[in-house]
Amino acid sequence: MSEYSVDFSPMVPEPFFWAAVALAVVLSIALLLRRSRGAMLRALALAALVLALANPTLRQEERESLGNIAIVVVDESTSQSIAGRPEQSAEIRKGLEARLGGIDKLEVKWVTGAKPDGRQRSGTNLFADLNAALTDVAPDRLAGVVFVTDGQVHDIPKTAAALGFNAPVHVLLTGKPKEFDRRIEVLTAPRYGIVGQSRDIEIAVRETGAVPASAAPTVSLRVRREGQADEQLQARIGEKLIVPMAFPHSGKNIVEIELAATDGELTTANNRAVIVADGVRENLRVLLVSGEPHAGERTWRNLLKSDAAVDLVHFTILRPPQKQDGTPIDQLSLIAFPTRELFSVKIKEFDLIIFDRYQHRGILQLLYYDNIARYVERDGGAVLVAAGDDYAGPQSVVRTPLFTALPAMPTGQVLEQAFRPKLTDEGLRHPVTRGLTGSNRSLQSDPSWGQWFRQVDVLPERGRTVMSGVNDRPLLVLDRKGKGRVALLTSDHAWLWARGFDGGGPHTDLLRRLSHWLMKEPDLEEERLTAEANGLKLTIERTSMEDRVNAVEIFPPSGDPRSVELDKVRDGVWRAQIDVGEPGLYKFESTAETGKLTAVAHAGVPDPREMSEVTATDLKLRPLVEETAAGVYWTRSEAASQTASPSLPRVTLLTGATQYAGRSWMALKDQQAFVTRGVTLTPMFTGLAALAALLFLMTLAWWREGR
Repeated sequence: MSEYSVDFSPMVPEPFFWAAVALAVVLSIALLLRRSRGAMLRALALAALVLALANPTLRQEERESLGNIAIVVVDESTSQSIAGRPEQSAEIRKGLEARLGGIDKLEVKWVTGAKPDGRQRSGTNLFADLNAALTDVAPDRLAGVVFVTDGQVHDIPKTAAALGFNAPVHVLLTGKPKEFDRRIEVLTAPRYGIVGQSRDIEIAVRETGAVPASAAPTVSLRVRREGQADEQLQARIGEKLIVPMAFPHSGKNIVEIELAATDGELTTANNRAVIVADGVRENLRVLLVSGEPHAGERTWRNLLKSDAAVDLVHFTILRPPQKQDGTPIDQLSLIAFPTRELFSVKIKEFDLIIFDRYQHRGILQLLYYDNIARYVERDGGAVLVAAGDDYAGPQSVVRTPLFTALPAMPTGQVLEQAFRPKLTDEGLRHPVTRGLTGSNRSLQSDPSWGQWFRQVDVLPERGRTVMSGVNDRPLLVLDRKGKGRVALLTSDHAWLWARGFDGGGPHTDLLRRLSHWLMKEPDLEEERLTAEANGLKLTIERTSMEDRVNAVEIFPPSGDPRSVELDKVRDGVWRAQIDVGEPGLYKFESTAETGKLTAVAHAGVPDPREMSEVTATDLKLRPLVEETAAGVYWTRSEAASQTASPSLPRVTLLTGATQYAGRSWMALKDQQAFVTRGVTLTPMFTGLAALAALLFLMTLAWWREGR
């Protein structure tokens, strides 16, 4: 296709050219006003001179037309999955394909918008998906954009100028006018709470759309709590309601609030609110009693002081009170060791008692050791003995009433030779030692840990040996005694890892896990069942010290329970993933040697913002659409059923129009884009032609004046 145009390239600088034009005009007017003979011919001669200076050129372009591009964004957000909207969207797409396919030289680009995948931002962000599609589309070829959506879009630009293109934006609405829906809105909810206490949840029941006259102003709510019977509450529409949330245990606590279904509401998928909050214990209190100073004396202190969840009380006992060695009074402690207060009156206030290389030297009465043993067995307390050669000597704590709580007895031998700690078969599965960095997770390969050089030889009587040392002798023994827990570390060389000797080792992870296991951290339980939900996908995980685990019984919000077998993923861990079709609170049960294990998880809509408003609307997108001279179209009338075929407007292509929408039609903009393949330039008034014309006109002017 050839296109012609005339270009001007003045032969003198532009200011001089326009000055010449002005002078020629003035002279021509003056000649005409004086009515001189040949005035018109002289004016034509001046015009020819100016035209020659303008240097006109005929441009001939060989152009290749480019087709227009239309982008159709189909909303597949969660709110588009209800009330027959998926089928409606599919029919709209089919109809659009037929209409757009009939337009000559129109390329259609289909874009899936706001589809849930767990990585997108909260809400329906269709314009973000549109911008991604525009990256490879030239703005001068874009004929228009069509959105197929329910109108609930959360990233609408404030003005059409922010779109970055000049083309109409049409909207085809799914759903139908005057829909009605109710939902639960969580106003405030705790993210955590102290175990044994409760915090308030503030909710309100909201209505959107056209509320039926028969809708009651009061609704019924059902509150489900873990391990408790359902509660029934009454709430008024739009008014705030306070629901207390108790924290019976540490870790995740779940409360589900369900709104009773109402006749005529669009969906019940947003009739549930689930609040998940972490239960945290008040600061754990630890009593650290250190004996004879040694190189690693501060290892435990530094570790516990760096833990914000721990309140540490630390005493170092350097000498017995009866010792007479001439030490000046001003060098002795000015604070009496409160043995009775710590080990008798307030012993139950501590979550853990640590003896670090402590020897019995008569400072603590034997009665207090007996109190500690009862504190473990009857009151659920915890004791850790970090032993050195003191544990094998005559003043060992084994020679006190505390021996009843200790899991291993010393042989009296101290093994002083280099060795590398390693995990036992049970250690590979126990949560305290499982997966420690550098453990290599295999009994056939040695860990990449630094060496230790001293270990007390012991004979384990009960408990689990999770780490071994010299000649596979027990290095770390864990035991449950009555209601409490006891740990015995038979070496005082853990500080070598802290100093990085011989490459060091995971001393922080090991000692922190050890202390928190003793203090009954739920995440470190040997036998544990957990469940997590991502949308309608559930992940069930079971940790165990056994070689195999039993199946897990799943109790859905409604319907019959079912059983699921778990697959082993690594030592001590089994897992399964399942898809469920019903949102709500799921309960899980399994059996272990320690008793019944339970867990709960809520499956449902992962994006509360997306389901906060689900009624179709034309109000949000209409201002932007009208600014682009486009239209918003309901594809289903108020009286139509959810199975009725959608009604689509006629689609056409317009050039240079000011309006691209009507009652039953919508138009795309013909951008008339092209690419230039070649250009031919032909001078029009230069050289001999211009000179001949100028001389001819001047000659005529002289001839006319001479008559």
